[in-house]
Amino acid sequence: MENKDYTMAEAIREAKRCLNCKVPQCRKGCPVENDIPSWIHELSMGNMGNAMAIINMRSNLPAVCGRVCAHERQCEGHCVLGKKGEHINIGKLERFVSDFDSDMALTRENIVQKDRGRVAVIGSGPAGLTIAGELARKGVAVEIIEMEREAGGVLMFGIPEYRLPKEVVRKEIKKIEQLGVAIHCNLTVGRDLTVDDLFARGFDAIFMGTGAGKPKRLEVPGADLNGVRYALWFLRRVSLWREGFIARNEVPVGEGDRVFVVGCGNTAIDAARTSVRLGAAEVTILYHRGIDRMAALRSEYDDAVSEGVKFRWNTSIKSIHGTDGKLDALVLDTPEGDVEVGADKVIMAVGSAPASRIVSTTEGIEVDERGYVITRETPYGMTTRRGVFAGGDVGGSQATVVHAMQDARRVAEGMLRYLDAIKLFEAIDKE
Repeated sequence: MENKDYTMAEAIREAKRCLNCKVPQCRKGCPVENDIPSWIHELSMGNMGNAMAIINMRSNLPAVCGRVCAHERQCEGHCVLGKKGEHINIGKLERFVSDFDSDMALTRENIVQKDRGRVAVIGSGPAGLTIAGELARKGVAVEIIEMEREAGGVLMFGIPEYRLPKEVVRKEIKKIEQLGVAIHCNLTVGRDLTVDDLFARGFDAIFMGTGAGKPKRLEVPGADLNGVRYALWFLRRVSLWREGFIARNEVPVGEGDRVFVVGCGNTAIDAARTSVRLGAAEVTILYHRGIDRMAALRSEYDDAVSEGVKFRWNTSIKSIHGTDGKLDALVLDTPEGDVEVGADKVIMAVGSAPASRIVSTTEGIEVDERGYVITRETPYGMTTRRGVFAGGDVGGSQATVVHAMQDARRVAEGMLRYLDAIKLFEAIDKE
């Protein structure tokens, strides 16, 4: 069988290059400590089911991680073969195994008895899905509550199709559901129901995995002009259009537009490359630092350059000008001095913060000065409200998909300790 990266023969050939190190540096570089040499070894022998089973022990979203993880900084960057030659293509191998497993319906995990408690998970992004998978495998009855019409969070609405196909996300979510997890969409906590309502419905604990969907503003003159948009909102609109939920003219970038993207993380690169695909005449990324300080992966930068995206380093927006409320020019602060350029659209990708809907409707959940939910070390991930846990971006751990998964795995351990403590005290009270 083939996928778009490897044939079976090519995947096995690549897997056979692995040295199966006694002290695997690749595993040290993986935030979720995936047992990489073990599953690669199984793959090298053609044991696809065994390979998938090993991956599932540490990762709930392998097909996603195989596509969007920062492999060059993590597992592949630590591979000893890369020091003198070519590292093992771990990411491509992981997606091959995951895609093969999904396409062939090769493995199906056993559903364990759900007798360890009930948990409501708010949000179905990487953190929420990871929590759900981890707890379901350990005997917890889990229900996910998602405000969008479809589960997936940032995986579905924030990462472009060309990087992460939606069908891949749907297949990963289906695997989570097959563990016995129930998903309720079009339901917003803080509007349709509250945290207190969830406790009243019999949930023992609640996990907040609502992400950081509130964009940070760039405080410059003209930032409120028509034509200034935020990257996450922009990417979501594109996703909705491609799924047929909105019309093309509701997407803010049109053919022939001169687009400027502010920021140089992976989200900024996604917004720029998406603008190119929408037919923009010129797309330029503005970054206030040099190329060596950009947050984006070098591979993402290289892909953007090859697609025609321009970069202006050590450059920031000084002011935005417009006519009749619509922007038409920018004044840039450059190393050569102030420069005025014509523009049609500006997309801000300068970070985000958590929305406060749940916090504002729930007593006892405290946040720090930046608006991030405060959590405890014991049990890990619990907020200042007993029984309510948080993880991922909402707790200030803004990073990559796999880092959200890493944090969620730790929170899952904390939640299990809490649920077991509840059971213990219930047993004591019955005596």
